[in-house]
Order: sequence, then structure tokens, then C-alpha cells
Amino acid sequence: MNNIAFFEIQSSNPLRDCKFYNSIFGWKFTKELNLPIELYRIETENILGAIIKRPAEIPPLECGTNAFTCSIQVIDFDKSANDILEAGGKIALDKFAIPGRCWQGYFLDLDNNVFGIFQIDDNAK
Repeated sequence: MNNIAFFEIQSSNPLRDCKFYNSIFGWKFTKELNLPIELYRIETENILGAIIKRPAEIPPLECGTNAFTCSIQVIDFDKSANDILEAGGKIALDKFAIPGRCWQGYFLDLDNNVFGIFQIDDNAK
């Protein structure tokens, strides 16, 4: 537990990029419905992942790293979220359910890097 167990790729055109990664790695994609974000779950042999609709403009090449976002699997989402806030972190996207899978949320660290946490819960809705 508390390991990186999920990655996401932000995309201005998720369907285009699903095809891109499928053609290279053979990854399969499933669109998740009824979420506050456009999300396509990635099916790989190892780590969980998704392509999500980028919530902002594509950063210019000169701005530095434009990377994948990682999420850490936690035992208790609410406790971990509270610990993040008490340590000075901020909420980037409030907790939401990926129905039948988990509770997910995003935070900013002290340098405004985005990271996610999630708690597995088959009853999430």
C-alpha cells in the first residue's frame, strides 16, 4: 500500500491518443461514464492507468516537464486527504467515485505538482 499504482496521461484529444498508445503498446481502452472528467481506462498487464481530457491548455515546450500524473493507492482516502492538507498540500480535484472501482482525488504538493490518491472500493458510486 502507499505505492504508485495508477498513472494518467492528460490529453487534449483523448480518442486520438488512445489510438496512438494502442498502436504502439497494444493497450486497450474503455471509456468510463458519469465521471466529472472524460476518462478512458487503460488495460495493461501490470499497472492501472487512464487517459483523461486535459483540463487546461497544452503547456508550451519551454515550460519544462509535461509528464504523466501518478496516483498512490491508499487504505483510507479521507485520512490520507486530511494528512495531505495538514502537511500544506491543496485539493486540485475533489474526491469522486469511479463506480464499482474506487474513490479518486487529486492534490497539489508544496511545489504545485499534481498527484492523485485512490482507495479501492467495489461499492463506490
